[in-house]
Amino acid sequence: MALRVPGRAGPPQARRARRLLFAFTLSLSCTYLCYSLLRCCDGRGRGRLLRAPRGPRAAVPPAPPEPRPCAPPGPPPRAPAPRPAASSLSGSPKPGTKRLPQALIVGVKKGGTRAVLEFIRVHPDVRALGTEPHFFDRNYGRGLDWYRSLMPRTLESQITLEKTPSYFVTQEAPRRIFNMSRDTKLIVVVRNPVTRAISDYTQTLSKKPDIPTFEGLSFRNRTLGLVDVSWNAIRIGLYALHLEGWLRYFPRAQIHFVSGERLITDPAGEMGRVQDFLGIRRFLTDKHFYFNKTKGFPCLRRTEASLLPRCLGKSKGRAHVQIDPEVIDQLREFYRPHNIKFYETVGQDFRWE
Repeated sequence: MALRVPGRAGPPQARRARRLLFAFTLSLSCTYLCYSLLRCCDGRGRGRLLRAPRGPRAAVPPAPPEPRPCAPPGPPPRAPAPRPAASSLSGSPKPGTKRLPQALIVGVKKGGTRAVLEFIRVHPDVRALGTEPHFFDRNYGRGLDWYRSLMPRTLESQITLEKTPSYFVTQEAPRRIFNMSRDTKLIVVVRNPVTRAISDYTQTLSKKPDIPTFEGLSFRNRTLGLVDVSWNAIRIGLYALHLEGWLRYFPRAQIHFVSGERLITDPAGEMGRVQDFLGIRRFLTDKHFYFNKTKGFPCLRRTEASLLPRCLGKSKGRAHVQIDPEVIDQLREFYRPHNIKFYETVGQDFRWE
């Protein structure tokens, strides 16, 4: 029989003690390993882990930075990019103010209004709306604030201008423009009413090929010479009739008439008179124009701002449809008294006869 020695642990107790010793040793090793890693990766942290638990905190001079052997080699980190200023984020304010127009090209359709607009826009003292807003005939209910919002920004020294040729034949337009500003300057581009009517018809025919003939639309009874003035292409050419409504609100000196024919043969001269009427210097001269033989119309020469010459669109200068010369003669006779009255009213002979 084996004898048990008093005070000595048996085999199970010995195994338990060895396990406790192993766990204690392992924890010490892990603690040392973590300390070594922290010291390796951040030398500045030395001393923070071994502070004295008691007594006042001693001022320790900062240790010089140590190399980080554990950091992989590579380029130094980039400094954060500076934040842009608030003004650059929002963009600098645009110069100028949106104003109601001081001048309007009010007519007439197919008279040469687009050419006048494109030519005058070259002037540095003029800013013009490129599209036709139709405010005083179709969109008047939207209000002046809406109308102003469409305008380009202008400086105090610049003129705001827009073009809508249908104003001239709109009965309410003179009163509405007068209510906006009685000082508004009005530009009317006129053309031989017979040629204008043919041009109007040519444009309509290109969009609606199935419309009746020009002759059929122009006359109620051609044999009797009865012209159908209800057709818009004919009615627009009654310039003296439409002008009466404008002269009720604006003095004659506040309306300038541009000859559509002279605009083709002498664009610099016609535009010079437009500039005088607007009260701006004569910037546009002969050097700005050249005659395009293909279109049969003057174009703008290239400038510092535009490397290419600028001509009107494809719809401008298109060939007119062929009309019976007898129809043309009848229409000339119809318009003759109206033209004479118009000459007398404006004090200018356009020589359409």
